[in-house]
Amino acid sequence: MMQRRRFFRTATGAAISLNQFPYHLFAAPTKKSATDRITLGPRKIVLSRLAQGSGTNGVGGSSNQTRKLGVEGLADLFRAGYDNGITFFDAADQYGTHPHVARALTTIPRDKVVLLSKTRANTAAEMKADIDRFRRELKTDYIDILLLHCMLDRDWNRKKRGAMDVIDEAQAKGVIRTKGVSCHTIEALRTAAAEPWVEVDLARLNPAQAAMDADPNTVISVLKQMKAAGKGVIGMKILGAGKLRNNVDEALQFALAQDVLDCFTIGSESRVEMEDLLRKIPAASVRG
Repeated sequence: MMQRRRFFRTATGAAISLNQFPYHLFAAPTKKSATDRITLGPRKIVLSRLAQGSGTNGVGGSSNQTRKLGVEGLADLFRAGYDNGITFFDAADQYGTHPHVARALTTIPRDKVVLLSKTRANTAAEMKADIDRFRRELKTDYIDILLLHCMLDRDWNRKKRGAMDVIDEAQAKGVIRTKGVSCHTIEALRTAAAEPWVEVDLARLNPAQAAMDADPNTVISVLKQMKAAGKGVIGMKILGAGKLRNNVDEALQFALAQDVLDCFTIGSESRVEMEDLLRKIPAASVRG
């Protein structure tokens, strides 16, 4: 029986068939799981392949997850992830999820998980304030991964230099373990690939070009440059900010086959969704 073709309409209005490429070629010969231990970047941060995200659509101090689950509900989801082997928690000031992580950490050993957060600070003074506030909100002495959030400009590394210097100082003191950026334009991504300061990049990648900086092949070519330079790469928008929820298997298979992604974050909104990912990732990682 002929398989029904499925389409996703991009932001530009173009219809992309999610059956237009041979998915079996994207799978790898070695099975991967969500809980595999990955060593990320030059600072060798050890974390799970899958991160529990907390901001599928996060802005203004809230997100899908915070609005739907509240502090206790999202904290319980982080705990459920940890109980199932997920040791990588993805937060951000813009999502307002620091209290939710802090609540989860009341029953999870701090040294058993990797915390990522993101800052919109522009100046040295703003960055100093953010690092102090983030640690208070997260109730932790250190942050494992701190990223400059949502870089758009080609010359972000010039404009943010004061903030970057403060992160360097915090890193030297052990307050920050590793550092980097998340990018939301291809120009900013190219700068991140070339910028020696960047140790870790959070990059948007999925097969349908949903909420991405450019087409997948272009993004992958830049991420290859990052990997060649020894940087760690975390994938995001694997499910296109929720637009590919009906194509989870295809999106996972695509992400899992990319050597340029060390790991990736997906913002489950329930324990059922999280456990579904735990089941689907191994199946999507190998050739059928």
